[in-house]
Amino acid sequence: MPTEPISRRCLLKRCAGTTSALFSTALLPNLALAAKDDRPNIVLFVSDDHGLDALGCYGNPVIKTPNLDALAAEGSRFTNAFCTSASCSASRSVILTGLYNHANGQYGHQHDYHHFITFPNIKSLPVLLTEAGYRTARVGKYHIAPEEVYRFETVLKANSRNSVEMAEKSRPFLNADDDRPFFLYFCTSDPHRGGGTADELPHKPDRFGNKPQGRPGVETVRYDPKDVIVPPFLPDIPTCRAELAQYYQSVSRIDQGVGRLITALKDTRQYDNTVFIYISDNGVAFPGAKTTLYEPGMNLPCIVRVPGQKKKSITCDALVNFADLTPTILDIAGAMPNETKFHGRSFKSVIQQQHPAGWDETYASHTFHEITMYYPMRVVRRRKYKLIWNIAYPLPYPFSTDTWAAPTWQAALKRGDKFYGKRTVDAYLHRPKFELYDLENDPDEVNNLANNPQHSNVLEQLKKKLMAFQKRTKDPWLLKWQYD
Repeated sequence: MPTEPISRRCLLKRCAGTTSALFSTALLPNLALAAKDDRPNIVLFVSDDHGLDALGCYGNPVIKTPNLDALAAEGSRFTNAFCTSASCSASRSVILTGLYNHANGQYGHQHDYHHFITFPNIKSLPVLLTEAGYRTARVGKYHIAPEEVYRFETVLKANSRNSVEMAEKSRPFLNADDDRPFFLYFCTSDPHRGGGTADELPHKPDRFGNKPQGRPGVETVRYDPKDVIVPPFLPDIPTCRAELAQYYQSVSRIDQGVGRLITALKDTRQYDNTVFIYISDNGVAFPGAKTTLYEPGMNLPCIVRVPGQKKKSITCDALVNFADLTPTILDIAGAMPNETKFHGRSFKSVIQQQHPAGWDETYASHTFHEITMYYPMRVVRRRKYKLIWNIAYPLPYPFSTDTWAAPTWQAALKRGDKFYGKRTVDAYLHRPKFELYDLENDPDEVNNLANNPQHSNVLEQLKKKLMAFQKRTKDPWLLKWQYD
């Protein structure tokens, strides 16, 4: 009866145990590397413009996200996870460097004439993992530059609007004849706006990447606009409901991609040794979320499942942000470099804790979205209070092209509505220098306490924290405290 082939990793381990006396000391580092190759694989799944408002496991009773819900039930769900800039390229640069974008140079969008790129001296997550002995691949949306900074060994080709196809195209990488652990960066273009307006539907909503004929291999999950949950920051008008129904459909397509990728990991016998992280780059593409540092723009899904997780279905309330992802992944991989300093810190130790101590404060930093959208903001966010410093506050708040053209915003303007959600249209467009909110009593951020004498001490305390954060992260906009 033929014997089963022995993998290179197993062979090296056996040799190390039985013939160590025969090897010279010059070969010992190679044996040590082989012994490390049981480190976990890592999948980082990043969706595009997916807010907390549209997942079953985060409390939406209407949307169908069974695979993400199952992942959360098997792992940990973070309720206070934040992007540091609610803009695609800028946020992704933070995710892959562990540095705020005011320091890594990716101030805004990479594509077309916007042309923001990361400084060439930055060492990104895929480069550091490659140096540590991981094989790395990306599939789907990239949206950062330059490639030499964000270099992956393998680039997989698939339609980023079809995460099921993306998962299938990832199978050869997952099943490669290579004993190194892997890092897969899996990025959809859903549920970003796009694909034109659905002129055949009432109120002509944006399609959010949906096609009338559906996507190959994906079950189309449609929603009735009357059933969707309108979050408080949006207006409950027919056009908004029509758009949310399209958004939900796009999210359900992502969910099927999550399920197919997990199936691929199981089929290739990789799942039991794979860390799976699901996040979004920023909030949903409506005014009031995307490009803003209000809660709907920056408080995002973060689901983490680690191999052999003993405590399941954990709800962790640690305040983490996406500058923490690179150090966390490197920590999980046993690949934390000695010489590289990150702005974030590893949250590996708190993944299976509900209320970990020492995670009660986080920061955000936004400067551009598109090149025409200069509006720098700096934020300190604690459990109770949140301070937003609008550095360019004399300017009207700028719109991204997709949120300005959004049928929901245009419908609100045509109706002459004074309010957009719980915030007035004027308050959205014209912002004061400082916005201070008591999130416990005002979770929708409509009652600005910055000029309230009873909160003057809180305001000054948080200003000092912002300044210290800017000094610590070498923020060029620190000088605005002195010169403006």
